[in-house]
Amino acid sequence: MGRAGQRIEDGVARLNEWIVTRPRTVIALFLVMTAVFAGGMTAVETQTDATAGFSEDLPEQEALDAINREFEDPFEADDETTQLIHDGNDVLSREELVTMLRLLEQIDEREDLRMESATGPATIVAQSLDPSAETPSAQRLAVESATDAEIRRTVRRLSENQQFSAVVSDDFNPNDASASTTVTVVTHDVPRGFDDLQSVQTEIRTLADDEPADIRAFGSGIVNAETGSIITDSLLIVMPIVVILLLGFLAVAYRDPIDLALGLSALLMTLVWTFGFLGISGIPFDQQQVAVPVLLLAVGVDFGIHFINRYREETVKGYDAVPAMRIAANQLAIAFVIVTVTAVFGFGANVVSDLEPIRNLGLVSAVGIVFTFLIFGLFLPAAKLELDRLRDRYGVPEFGSTPIASEESALGRLLSVSVTVGERAPALFVVALVLAAGGLGAYGAGVDTTFEQEDFLPPEEEPGYVDYIPEPFAPGEYTVTNTLNLLEENFEASQDTSITIFVEGPMTEDHALEALAEPNDDPPDALAVGPGGGAETTSIVTVIRSHAQSDEEFAALVARNDRDGNGVPDRNLDRIYAELLESSAGPRAAQYLTEDRRGAQIEYTVESGATQREIAADGAEQADRFRYAATATGQIIIFDAISGIIFESAIQGLVLAVVLTGVFLVITYGVLEGMPLLGIVNVFPITVAVASLVGTMRLLGLPLNALTATILSIAIGIGIAYSVHITARFIDEYGDSGDNGDNGDNGDNGNNGDVAASLRTTLTGTGGALTGSMLTTALGTGALALAITPVLGNFGLLIALSVIYSFVISVVALPPALFLWDRYQTGRRRGM
Repeated sequence: MGRAGQRIEDGVARLNEWIVTRPRTVIALFLVMTAVFAGGMTAVETQTDATAGFSEDLPEQEALDAINREFEDPFEADDETTQLIHDGNDVLSREELVTMLRLLEQIDEREDLRMESATGPATIVAQSLDPSAETPSAQRLAVESATDAEIRRTVRRLSENQQFSAVVSDDFNPNDASASTTVTVVTHDVPRGFDDLQSVQTEIRTLADDEPADIRAFGSGIVNAETGSIITDSLLIVMPIVVILLLGFLAVAYRDPIDLALGLSALLMTLVWTFGFLGISGIPFDQQQVAVPVLLLAVGVDFGIHFINRYREETVKGYDAVPAMRIAANQLAIAFVIVTVTAVFGFGANVVSDLEPIRNLGLVSAVGIVFTFLIFGLFLPAAKLELDRLRDRYGVPEFGSTPIASEESALGRLLSVSVTVGERAPALFVVALVLAAGGLGAYGAGVDTTFEQEDFLPPEEEPGYVDYIPEPFAPGEYTVTNTLNLLEENFEASQDTSITIFVEGPMTEDHALEALAEPNDDPPDALAVGPGGGAETTSIVTVIRSHAQSDEEFAALVARNDRDGNGVPDRNLDRIYAELLESSAGPRAAQYLTEDRRGAQIEYTVESGATQREIAADGAEQADRFRYAATATGQIIIFDAISGIIFESAIQGLVLAVVLTGVFLVITYGVLEGMPLLGIVNVFPITVAVASLVGTMRLLGLPLNALTATILSIAIGIGIAYSVHITARFIDEYGDSGDNGDNGDNGDNGNNGDVAASLRTTLTGTGGALTGSMLTTALGTGALALAITPVLGNFGLLIALSVIYSFVISVVALPPALFLWDRYQTGRRRGM
């Protein structure tokens, strides 16, 4: 060991000496910090908009924001709406129309529900019967006083009305005057910045539920309300299961109620500190953050089991409490630091993402890991010593004080099998693992990447286990996914089958409108849905053409200024715009041409069978065909852009985590032990594990999404702990180049320079603790699979798999790799 390494170990030893000699000071300091962070927990805010933050700074989102700014009057109130979806056998019958109007009447009578207007089949039919019926009450009277025959005749007459057709389902039958589903849109008169729409829509949903008909309220406030409930319900389902699993495995690992209580207290402190940091930093708690407490519990359990197990290994040798804790702390401190730093690299690598929620997840989990290290590395040993002193003073017996495994145990023999196998053909074993990892990684490179709102919503049908969850942990009733599916099945217009291209340029130049129309004659495949393979668009050009068909004077004006006779004027555009905007078509024209006439939007219908990626690519290609600057946007395109960033974030996070971890371990082992190559040996198992995980993702059809994209770097952060702990214990047993095994702090292991013996001692000692932590971590994180939302469920499953892969591959891959390392070391020493 070099001087730098010796100084580091001396510093660690001095810190540990302070801990074991002043445990009460350490305990008091940590309790004060816990109180401070507990105060911060009161400031934690929940982010209920599941997709918020993902589209920040995207050019596609900025284009959409520009459209919203340019085509909306900034001095008008926000146009907030609630949809009332009426479903049944025939919701256009007289009785059903009256039911809807009665509900609208109740909403209108409530000032707190801020209803400004309502538009739907019932209101349109009522006003067709009585044009003077402007209030829901008057409209209800108009429908009630009409006969069934009059209602049917009115509905048949309205079948040609575009506004009416848009709010009845696709199965609308004009002859029978029937439809299975309708949508009524309630517009709310709210000031800009109004933030209580959620309670308004929730109250409207209550009124709708009281009606005898199947009427459901839907809107952004209801979506956000259910998203917030999903976060709470997921925690209420997952955390008790995690706690029960932890209690079961910790009871087996600790076998002592006092040690069990100590371990749980340390875990609770970790959560308090982390949530307190959330409140103090102002980072919102969203669905992604649900994974953080589970990850921290997993790492904390690992630290706790290792510390208690290592401490017991020394006490069973006859050491008193303080010397035993000193030995355990000195041996584990460096390993804990290495595990913490590599975990920070793994979790924190996500801060390079361009997506804010993923950055926040990386930051919070990295900070939480540091907190976990401080609590389990400093507080736990001090508290353990103080509790043992109190136990001795009051004569409280120990219920279990032996390590988890030994060389004579069945578990110890099983874990050491890889030593025997790895010793016989280490090179062949390592090459086989490298080839397997390469094959799995290549296969996994084809894993899908997605970003969909449905990932954050509960499934339409809740899993069967939900029925057996008792109060108060049972989740509430969720309707959003069912409603979205109902709209998608019954309303073609409700499906997101369009994109928008925002064009910026001088729209008063003679060629401007021709420049908007020309690219639409031969568009890319996803946009070629119009007659003759052209594009089906809505723009200022189509508004001009439509108005010219109904206004002869305007048609003559267009014809005089249309030199090529194609219906698109190419001179005097200023006058044409002025005439158009002053006509009855003015409000519609204003939706496609900016007030300063330097921007226009074009809406494109897209091929219903095209994929998100195809639509985005063809939209970008179409935008490039315009003479002016143009950007394709819309939810489909924005979500595809987010999907691309998710994939980039996953790869960047993985590469950064591997590189930082590898460099850190090479430097650490070089400085501390004079064996830098051990850093590469440490990284070898986790790279195999990550390659296996990616291959498994593709095999199971699990995509990289808003949360699982973080799994690759997080797998590095969690999985590297297994190889680090095994390597750290191996070094203690092996000795520094075979000469310093008599250090009194390592318990006279007697394995100096003997790789096989050192590995067997390591895998039966540390391997036992690793087995316990693997089981608790895998099952604890795997409990996320029971979360209501698919994104959390998939993340929990993958985290559990990554833990299992990391443990198994570390046990299997490290022995042959260390045998090869020893051959290299031995050959190098002989060649010196």
